[in-house]
Amino acid sequence: MNERTSAPSMADLAASLGVRIHDPAPPRDVFWSRAGCRLHGFDWGGPGPGVLLLHGGGLNAHTWDFVCLGLRGAARLVALDLRGHGDSDWSDDYRIAAMADDVVAAADHLGFDRVRLVGMSLGGAVAAHAAAAHPGRVERLALIDVAPGVDFESTERVRTFMAGLGPVDELDAVVDAALRVNPRADRTRVAYRMRALFRRAPGGPWVPKGDPRPPDFPAILAATDRIAAHLTGLPVLLVRGGRSKVLPQPTAERLVERLPEGELVVVPDAGHNVQEDDPAALVAALRAFLTR
Repeated sequence: MNERTSAPSMADLAASLGVRIHDPAPPRDVFWSRAGCRLHGFDWGGPGPGVLLLHGGGLNAHTWDFVCLGLRGAARLVALDLRGHGDSDWSDDYRIAAMADDVVAAADHLGFDRVRLVGMSLGGAVAAHAAAAHPGRVERLALIDVAPGVDFESTERVRTFMAGLGPVDELDAVVDAALRVNPRADRTRVAYRMRALFRRAPGGPWVPKGDPRPPDFPAILAATDRIAAHLTGLPVLLVRGGRSKVLPQPTAERLVERLPEGELVVVPDAGHNVQEDDPAALVAALRAFLTR
């Protein structure tokens, strides 16, 4: 990338967003396989309970970088690339059930008998399914800006943008296009995200890491509508971005009211991607919930 969007270090960018960092070292890569699919994650290390973090559709494990820097030391943090995203293999099976089984396989690979899950958007639906399909393996679960009844239509512009991603000679072109979709976004943070979503082909252009085939949105929405039924026996934290159009406040409140051990935290200065918009506030909410 050129100087216009030269990216600061991960730690410097996190610190600029108010994240308190005790250890700025990058995580280590971890790989495991299930049903012929090689999967990837970032292991941030640390003592305490095992916490697996699951990103939203079209993102990857790097979306949790700032949060993991802030939470490091409070738990054993591992951010996963769901199949078809990041450095995990593409697949012909993107059922929510398959991704949930991948999560449990990651826990097995890491030696976690029981885990605490954090799932944003698509990752929340996957986490809820994992909790229901593997009773006893999930201790508590944090949902980030996802609940039954999400406003799918509000994501149209972002979905169109993501569907149009392809090879580019310079990432600045993608950053410019992303800022046209969301003019309020911070250019430096968008550039960081796009660098995480693309890889440089040897001697060639930047290419997206994710599988370009369109997701099965009806299946994802159906899984999202089952979240409440999956989580009635677990402590659940729902974090909503105060500016999110995807999860209106009444929709968030309805889910928490249905969960015997549910609680709601609203991060005022965040949209749907709470973990990137205001990671410091999310760190505070997750630290209180995950370390109980």
